[in-house]
Amino acid sequence: MAEYVEYPLVGIEQELRKSYLEYSLSVIIGRAIPDARDGLKPVHRRILFAQHELANSYNRPHKKSARIVGDVIGKYHPHGDSAVYDAIVRMAQDFSMRDPLVDGQGNFGSIDGDPAAAMRYTEVRMSRLAQEFLADLDKGTVDFRPNYDNTLQEPVVLPTRVPNLLLNGTSGIAVGMATNIPPHNLRELCDALLLLLDNPHCSVDDLMQLVKGPDFPTRGFIYAGKGLYDAYHTGRGTVKVRGRVDLEERKKGLQSLVITEIPFALNKKSLVIKIAALVNDRKLDGVTDLRDESDRNGIRVVLDLKRGVIPDIVINALYKFTPLESSFGINMLTVLDNRPQLLNLKSALACFVDHRREVVIRRTRFDLEKAEARAHILEGLQIAIDNIDAVVALIRASTNPETARAGLMQTFALSEIQAKAILEMRLQRLTGLQCEELLNEYRELLQKIEFYKSILGNVEVLRSELKREISEIRAAFASKRRTEVLAEARAGIDIEDLIPDEEVVITLSRRGYMKRTNLENYQQQKRGGKGIAALHISEDDYVQEFLTTTNHQYLCLFTNKGRMHQLKAHQVPEGSRTAKGVHINNLLPLDEGEWVSTVLAVRAFAEDKYFLFITKSGMVKRSAASLYARSRKTGLMAVGMREGDELVLVRSIREDSHIVLATADGFAIRFSCQDIRPMGRVATGVKGIALRRHDCVVAGVILKDADQTTEILSISANGFGKRTKVDLYRLQSRGGKGIINFKVTAKTGSVVGAMPVRDNDGLVLLTSASKVVRIGVEDVRSKRRATQGVLLVRMADGAHVVGFDRVDEGGQTGCDNSDDGESRVARLPAADGVLEFSGPDDDR
Repeated sequence: MAEYVEYPLVGIEQELRKSYLEYSLSVIIGRAIPDARDGLKPVHRRILFAQHELANSYNRPHKKSARIVGDVIGKYHPHGDSAVYDAIVRMAQDFSMRDPLVDGQGNFGSIDGDPAAAMRYTEVRMSRLAQEFLADLDKGTVDFRPNYDNTLQEPVVLPTRVPNLLLNGTSGIAVGMATNIPPHNLRELCDALLLLLDNPHCSVDDLMQLVKGPDFPTRGFIYAGKGLYDAYHTGRGTVKVRGRVDLEERKKGLQSLVITEIPFALNKKSLVIKIAALVNDRKLDGVTDLRDESDRNGIRVVLDLKRGVIPDIVINALYKFTPLESSFGINMLTVLDNRPQLLNLKSALACFVDHRREVVIRRTRFDLEKAEARAHILEGLQIAIDNIDAVVALIRASTNPETARAGLMQTFALSEIQAKAILEMRLQRLTGLQCEELLNEYRELLQKIEFYKSILGNVEVLRSELKREISEIRAAFASKRRTEVLAEARAGIDIEDLIPDEEVVITLSRRGYMKRTNLENYQQQKRGGKGIAALHISEDDYVQEFLTTTNHQYLCLFTNKGRMHQLKAHQVPEGSRTAKGVHINNLLPLDEGEWVSTVLAVRAFAEDKYFLFITKSGMVKRSAASLYARSRKTGLMAVGMREGDELVLVRSIREDSHIVLATADGFAIRFSCQDIRPMGRVATGVKGIALRRHDCVVAGVILKDADQTTEILSISANGFGKRTKVDLYRLQSRGGKGIINFKVTAKTGSVVGAMPVRDNDGLVLLTSASKVVRIGVEDVRSKRRATQGVLLVRMADGAHVVGFDRVDEGGQTGCDNSDDGESRVARLPAADGVLEFSGPDDDR
């Protein structure tokens, strides 16, 4: 019967803390973080050592990968075979390792992310460089420890002659910490090591004069900015990495962009898919064809450009919207003295120097002991040769080898080792030639012994030996730098520097199709003209937003749910005058049931400016423009909305402005902006006008307090319009019913919008029949408030005005000469078929 043993109780918190700490240390030190000395994780070290034991060197035939994997997991690495094979595959990939340590034969994957062939098909052997990791391993240069089952011995670290930690770099995730070390150029590392040996007190800045930066196997560019400085000084930093894009000329004056280099660790196939998606979504304009022509000679992704496209704009878009420009986060965490340590450039190089110093000292001691032992034997052989007759007589007189050995030791004062060597010496060594060879060997050994002792006894000789070995590695394996280092922190041209700040028309249909068109496509006509086609849309669609702006202005797009998104005007895909455009969902991440209800063009979010929000029910809100300067990818909550209400328009105003609200039934109210206190970003607002039954707000006009020269232009759905002097609109208190602004009849139709104008302004009108009319404001008569105006545009049967905007004589569209120059928006709500139009952003 088994004896009962009572174990002490242990708190689970204490046990978990102890066990998790042990597990963490095991993962950190024994799996995921590389050793600072040889730059290898245990699995990579065991792969190289197993091949060394199999004599699978670079000058031997390849062996099956499965054979290597079996030896590694059977003898040293008790983990899954796939983990070991994956490590071997990566060590053989020239796009993953700056200098591969495994010479593979077969399919070892591709930069497109294709997997390697099964281990039973591929073959491997160590590369020539990998042999240098194991040089002098049999000379006691490093410590050994038992393997996992205590049947074999494996090295704790390899006596590498190569600074692999920085040469090939590594990445790994442990418990609570991670490492990410980029690869570097061997020639630069060797130069830095030589400098460090000559001047141990050199600074990191001195070393950075030689080590320019990471050198990735996939080439590309990096920026030597603050991120690289921080990484080399502190061990942590971020560097920008860019691929290379070249411009090639084609036939008939056409051009193509060719991507020949990509950032490190980027999947080329995913890059091509991303570019294709951007082209299909019209976010990358100017590309007519995309081809991947990569082969065994290198990467070649071709983008054919449209005629007239500025290549730099497409290149900058590639860098901005694709992983062709990415960040590499450097975290030089390693295992040093059995604990994780963060190293900078100098300490990482110093670790290798210290390791090599220890290896050379231990190797020299081994060689010295071996040379002294051999010299001791040669001294005995020389004594025997000099006294050969006496030695032969003594041996012949001896009854057995033990007697002969004792006689030799006593007669000639030899050691047991010397006497044994004499007895084992062959008679052919007694020839004159052999005797001379023994003498020469002895002299050479004496020189070696003297050299070994000088290494161990003289620091300068030791330093010279270290420098010699580093120079040999540099001469044998160094190659040219692949990744180009750019001195400036930011390279390239700002995309807006290449895009002219031209006047453009932004059009958005009710069903969400948006486009950008050059204003020059619309020629000015006389009042009463029929107009020209503006765009082709389906019968159940119509233009909702129609505004003029310039390419460099921000477009603040406000949705029915009160959220705001931002785009630059030039980011809206350009279309011809009659083009339908692209759907807004390709430009903005809108939720289901969400659509853009109004658009505001803004050049700058000035501190002294405010956004004025006006809703269909007459609610108004004033918020600081600076609250909306930064939007998120998913949008920004801009205004709180009551149930059933809709956002009519958003205007940019100053505190000294006056506001005129116009309604569909022809009423208007003028009040001071100061009547609306500034509110938070998500506030609902206050009442701006008391509406009559079935009436709604359709327009907002912003005026300067002292401006009496501006006239208010009102336009109806059936194409009637008039100008009215501002002083005819008396200043009232916010929340009143207002006064008559326009005489609404069945002939004129309801008011669709209003704006401030001057005699030298131009006017652009858009009809539901997709016709655009451009006339001068001086062609519109100036009338009193309670009149219906004159006919501005002849409407086709069933057509009506759906949008309009002002064009200044000086060429400024939808804006005045103020700092921001925002544009107005005319819109048609779905509820009652009337247009809504925002007044000018200017405060004149």
